[in-house]
Amino acid sequence: MKLNELLVGLILALYGSQASAKFDAELAAQLGADQYGMKSSVMAFLKRGPNRGQTEAEAARLQRAHLDNISRLAKVGKLVLAGPFMDEGDIRGIYIFNVATVEEATALTESDPAIKAGRLVMELHPWYGSAALIQVNAVHQQIAKEGI
Repeated sequence: MKLNELLVGLILALYGSQASAKFDAELAAQLGADQYGMKSSVMAFLKRGPNRGQTEAEAARLQRAHLDNISRLAKVGKLVLAGPFMDEGDIRGIYIFNVATVEEATALTESDPAIKAGRLVMELHPWYGSAALIQVNAVHQQIAKEGI
């Protein structure tokens, strides 16, 4: 058995054990879910880029533009989830893109000023997870007192 097949089996075992008789076909279709309540998307690991020598003011400007880009992508439904890792490692954060291909995600990453400046780089991977993740942004808006 290939590693990918094993991982998909484990994911389906986890989510499948939570399936209920309350299946909502309309919601599943709205979210683009398959018969398991899952869908393909693209996961991105944001890593430290080769160009980290900006001044403090320029780094702050790039960070603000990076956060604004995250908000823009979320508002248009292309970014499902984003967030930083809380350590100082080379992997700075993750994104989950609501797109079907790595090529589509690549095009979206090119809109990020921090990536354009080389402060961050993206490592993209096809990913299979719960279609319910698409609802994270709507719920987040209801529970956040302040914007980023």
